[in-house]
Amino acid sequence: MSLRVAGIDEAGRGPLAGPVVVAAVVFAPGRTPVNGLDDSKVLSEKKRELLYPRILERALAWKIVFVEADEIDRRNIFQATMHGMREALLGVAHVADCARIDGNRLPKDLPCPAEAWVGGDARDRSIMAASILAKVARDARMHELHAQFPQYGFDRHKGYPSLMHLEALRRFGPCPSHRRSFAPVRDSLAAVPLQAPLPGIPHPA
Repeated sequence: MSLRVAGIDEAGRGPLAGPVVVAAVVFAPGRTPVNGLDDSKVLSEKKRELLYPRILERALAWKIVFVEADEIDRRNIFQATMHGMREALLGVAHVADCARIDGNRLPKDLPCPAEAWVGGDARDRSIMAASILAKVARDARMHELHAQFPQYGFDRHKGYPSLMHLEALRRFGPCPSHRRSFAPVRDSLAAVPLQAPLPGIPHPA
């Protein structure tokens, strides 16, 4: 019997700002109904954005979970990612027989049998699809944060610790979406007060 597999992957464990985003995707058994899938890291931004709506349209079920910076600081990045993976799987468990999670660790208390696949985003098409959803959704969020805090250049580095980002942290200090538990952000807190959004732009929840 062919199984309905929930592929799960994340984007954004390494950045200094913004959420870690986890996605789960379940396709019907048999031939995957989306051509051109691959690990999101090897696809161009344009290709990912073309595939994104096709995945949403043709999956049996999908779920995208945002674990925000304050939750990352409260739990730590590993536990925050595990939490996001479990929540994503819960969102598609009604159609999933099992799950394949990119990486070498599984969250606890999962609703169905699961296995960890190292390099799964290059091996399993459901995980590839999840990696694309997570990456595109996270990049969109970082563009929103750029509109609120343009001084950091989130639209360019997406919150990763580039030289540009580290210099902006030294100059301006962190914004509310920076992860205070990460050392470069924690160090900058002592030097510069917390940055507020631009006037007229809502503060991130």
